[in-house]
Amino acid sequence: MAVVEEDAAPAAAASASDPTAGSSDNEITVEEASFVHTEPPQDGSAPPVVSSAMEVLHDKVKKQVIKEGHGKKPLKFATCFVHYRAWVQGSSHKFEDTWQEQHPIELVLGKEKKEMSGLGIGVVNMKSGERALLHVGWELGYGKEGSFSFPNVPPMADLVYEVELIGFDDVKEGKARSDMTVEERIAAADRRKIEGNEYFKEKKLEEAMQQYEMAIAYMGDDFMFQLFGKYRDMALAVKNPCHLNMAACLIKLNRFDEAIVQCSIVLSEDESNVKALFRRGKAKSELGQTESAREDFLKAKKYSPEDKEIHRELRLLAEQDKALYQKQKELYKGLFGPRPEVKPKKANFLVVFWQWLVSLIRHLVRMFKRKNE
Repeated sequence: MAVVEEDAAPAAAASASDPTAGSSDNEITVEEASFVHTEPPQDGSAPPVVSSAMEVLHDKVKKQVIKEGHGKKPLKFATCFVHYRAWVQGSSHKFEDTWQEQHPIELVLGKEKKEMSGLGIGVVNMKSGERALLHVGWELGYGKEGSFSFPNVPPMADLVYEVELIGFDDVKEGKARSDMTVEERIAAADRRKIEGNEYFKEKKLEEAMQQYEMAIAYMGDDFMFQLFGKYRDMALAVKNPCHLNMAACLIKLNRFDEAIVQCSIVLSEDESNVKALFRRGKAKSELGQTESAREDFLKAKKYSPEDKEIHRELRLLAEQDKALYQKQKELYKGLFGPRPEVKPKKANFLVVFWQWLVSLIRHLVRMFKRKNE
């Protein structure tokens, strides 16, 4: 049941076959509501401490690499998908956190808002998957006046960003998601899904997840809410497989809680999805949630009764239950020890003699009564 998910391709985009097929732990399939990061960042209460060298990108923008990326850097007008946290430098005031909101931003380089011009200079000098710390002067941030709405940034505040470039798309130069047609957005997401599947075949799981996450970013909740009929079906045919493929990557990386979230997103749309039930059951089993895992596997079996992988996982759970019972039995035996044998009590001589004497007297009394009669 090891597979990269490939459902029907959207009408506006060519589809490609995935590495595998079925409902198992290798299979791949994601939605905007919950983004997964290739390497969970720190808790974000304060800017991370970074020991790498400071790179000067501009007289008001400096960069320190936290994690190296891969591939090329984006060009001007590329559509970039970015996660970031932002603090006022020299204080603990964090004014934005897209990780916490579980929603990356879309940044078209060269067309970013004025207050994000420093962030744009940093992103154009990053590679896909790279995470960095950016130090931005107030002139390329919220300026002399600051911002007293949202976000709340004081006047003339130098900024610190922890930034991750999830990926970028050069195909539609300078065209934001909001300017694309439904078909264009679905096609862009499908291209990312196909690229993710190629990375998965090469066992490059982090790179694959970046592509799936970008595919999801094209189909956010606001976008999906507007779709119905064939367009919603087309979007789900790309989105749900990305969730399932993401779950497969997360299981391989032992990030089982996140895999459960991805599968649950698919099941909220399609409660009978065998692949989602199987993968979620697998993740729960790895976390020791045996009864909940069995429930998912039994539901999957209901919809796919001949699936050998489902039967195998149910057998493994039964064996685990049996092994646990034996272990507990041995444990309790060791705690309380063997049941003691019941030994007959030794008779007390005086008690026995007294009983004999009483019996003798009664016998003599009865004989005396008979004689008198």
